[in-house]
This record gives sequence, C-alpha cells and structure tokens, in this order.
Amino acid sequence: MKHPDEYRGEEVVVLGLAKSGVQVAKVLHEHGAVVTVNDKKERDQSPEASELESLGISVICGGHPEGLIHPGVSLLVKNPGIPYSVPPVQKAMELGIEVVTEVEVAYHLCAAPMIGITGSNGKTTTTTWVGRMLDAAGMNPIVAGNIGTPLCQAAQEAHDDNWMVVELSSFQLKGTKEFRPKIGCLLNVAETHLDYHGGMEDYIASKAKLFERQGPSDTAVLNWDDPVCRELVPYIKAGILPFSMTEELVQGVFVRPSFVQGTEDDLKRVIVYRDYSESETEIADVDTIGLPGRFNVENALAACGIAIAAGADPAGLAEVLANFRGVEHRLEYVADKAGAAYYNNSKATNSKATSMALASFRKPVVLIAGGLDRGSDYMELLPVLGGVKALVALGQTKDKLAAVAGMAGVKRIISVDNGESAAAVLQKAVREASALAEAGDIVLLSPACASWDMFTSYEERGRIFKEAVHNL
Repeated sequence: MKHPDEYRGEEVVVLGLAKSGVQVAKVLHEHGAVVTVNDKKERDQSPEASELESLGISVICGGHPEGLIHPGVSLLVKNPGIPYSVPPVQKAMELGIEVVTEVEVAYHLCAAPMIGITGSNGKTTTTTWVGRMLDAAGMNPIVAGNIGTPLCQAAQEAHDDNWMVVELSSFQLKGTKEFRPKIGCLLNVAETHLDYHGGMEDYIASKAKLFERQGPSDTAVLNWDDPVCRELVPYIKAGILPFSMTEELVQGVFVRPSFVQGTEDDLKRVIVYRDYSESETEIADVDTIGLPGRFNVENALAACGIAIAAGADPAGLAEVLANFRGVEHRLEYVADKAGAAYYNNSKATNSKATSMALASFRKPVVLIAGGLDRGSDYMELLPVLGGVKALVALGQTKDKLAAVAGMAGVKRIISVDNGESAAAVLQKAVREASALAEAGDIVLLSPACASWDMFTSYEERGRIFKEAVHNL
C-alpha cells in the first residue's frame, strides 16, 4: 500500500469496528482519505460508531451492503480476525483492491524502528519482557499492538529514538505487503487457527511474512529447536540470531549446562550469548528467571536475543529476567485455597500451550480445560495428560478432551454441562476442581481451546475464573 498521505481524497473502507479498526479509521481520515467503516454488528452493539461519525467518518452497521466495495475504492483495511472468505473481502480481491491489516498502515506511519514478535505461543510474555529489557537499557521502547495501545495510535506518537515493540498474530501478518521490521522474531509454530487459515501451509506462510521484506541489515531471531523455524532459514535474507534450549550455538543465545564443583548435584544451567567473533557473555542462571516453566526459559532466550539485536548490553539483562513476574492470563498465580495453588492460564488456546503449562509443574494437577471446537482431536495432549490427577472439562470440546484423558489413564474426569450461562459453567468447573484438589495440588485453568464458544475473549474467561477462585 501507499503512505496514508497518498490516499487524500480517495475512498478507503475499514472493515470491523474494534479498537484497531476505530484507530486506523481515524488515522486515514486525518490524512485526508474518504473513510467508510463497516461492521456486521447492529448499531446498538457498536458504541464506537457515534464517535467516528462525529469526526465525519461514515459508519455502516448491521451487515455488509451490496455496494460497499466498488471500483472506486482504493484500499480495504480489515480487522485481522475477519476471514478472507467474507463477501466484502472477496469482492475487493476480485477488483484488485489492496486488502491489508492495521499493521501495514502503522508501518508506513512509524518513525521508530519496529520489532515484530510472533509465534503460536509466548508472544505476549516475550513482547512484554523485551519492552522491560529495552526500558531498563534506556532505549525508549513503545509496546503496542495486541497487548495494549492500538498500533496505529502508537505509530503516530513514535519518534526515531524509540523502539516500537509489537506482538503480531498470523491474522495480522497475512494482511501485510511492505511491512519490514528491523528485528523479527518467530518463537515457535504449533497447529492452531486452522479454521481461519485452512491448513498449516497458509498458517506458516502468514507467520513467515514477518521476514519477507527484511534485508541483510535486519535481524531474524529464530527458535533453533523448532523444525519449522529452521526450515525457513533458506528463505530469510536478514542476519539470523538463533536461540536454543538444547544446542550450544556457534552464535546466538543458548542454555549451557555447567558444573560448579564437578558433581551432578552441582549442575546449573546458564543463559549464554555468543556473538559472531565467538566472544561470550553469561547472562543469567536459569534458576533466577522470575517465571516458572521450560517454555518461559525459551521466552527468556528469545527476549534476550531481541534485546541484544536492538543494542542492549547482554550483561545488563539479568535483573529484568529475575524481576519479571509475567502477564495476566499466562500461567498467572491466583490464590492458595485449602493448601492447593490456583493458576490462570486462560491464554492457552491450543494444545501445545496447555502441554507446556502442564510441564511447568511437578505437583499433582487438577486441570480445567475445554472451549471452542476448531476440529482438533487433542491427541497432542495424550503424553502430558497421563500425569494429570483429574480433568474438569467444559465447552464444545469437553467430550473430546474427556476421551483423550480417558485414553491417558486419568482417574477422575468430570464434564460440566454447558446448559447454563458461561460464567455459571466456569464457576461450577472451579467448584468441581476444588472438590478434587488436596493440599499440595495445583488447580490449573489451561483450556487448550479458544474461548469464543462461551466467552467474548480469553481475558473474560480468565477474569471469571479468578473471581470464582477468590469466591471459593
């Protein structure tokens, strides 16, 4: 797409009234475009409409009118979650009209170098961690996108002495054209969002767009332990900075086992950065990281790699690694009730995320799981469910999860009926889990599914879970 200034006097359609849609509509309007915002929700469900109309922006609610997309439209900016199969998007593509997401618009506006972070799991934690690291290094980061300020708003406020740190989904990246982050990071790839992408090929291709426009002066931070990440290497033109939990790298960020006094009991694991000249810096002992779980060590490695690529001193990262306590809904400690510890991991919207969460605990776990059915058989959970003390299943996938848990040998399986309100169902699940838990156990909400069968978001699901725990 062109710079927003070049759409002055031209017709632009913004599809979807959400935070990003409202902000991108305002930005394009301010730059002189003739903007129409369209949402299939009814007007009484679209409180943002009045604000936009007061600015002179046309808003159409309640469906997609036949003439919305026509040859006079220069650009369609769609909400990332809207599938490409909807009629307005199909019509735009037939007419050769560019279809982009807010990320593309923000990129053209942003004076600051951009850091793009994507992956199936760990995006929010890593993005937040990087922001903390760059802030501690005095590098003026702005953390934006999926986890806070709409990206277009942040891009307008950014200066060339800032770093724009952005969490990016496959939905957002699929709708980019010229987007070129100075640093791009792919954390991992797992089977998810296949209902949207239609298959893993399109999902991986969408993630890989993070690197598509990068050149030799840019950096690609890659999980060297993930086979999909490594398969992308021949197609990446940027300099590659890998990170690994399992391999001592020639260059990159990795975990090195070392012996303090020479016995196995004295084994410790140290995060090490090795540069192109093979000069090394020991960043921190793994045991000092402020978040539990192997997957958070991977997130820490990625965050270190990104921060170092941006210019942070590796020797100055240890304090941020130790002091960071995580993000809401990501393996978040909630409370202790009758000696059992309750954790909210509502952000676990796929099997891999739940597997990683379960691997973080050595105590017996009562698992609460279930949600939107996207067609997965959840067999990926089979190896880890064998160590689960009990399962409380809910949502559209409760029967599938109960079946896999039965195959894994889980002794206690309870399915909560979905006939009540979403909040009542989750509250009942918490009470059932509480009855099964004993002192020393973990009660973990880690659904392995999206929330949209019952809740408006994983955040709403997590907040209701926490409220139910506190009310026990």
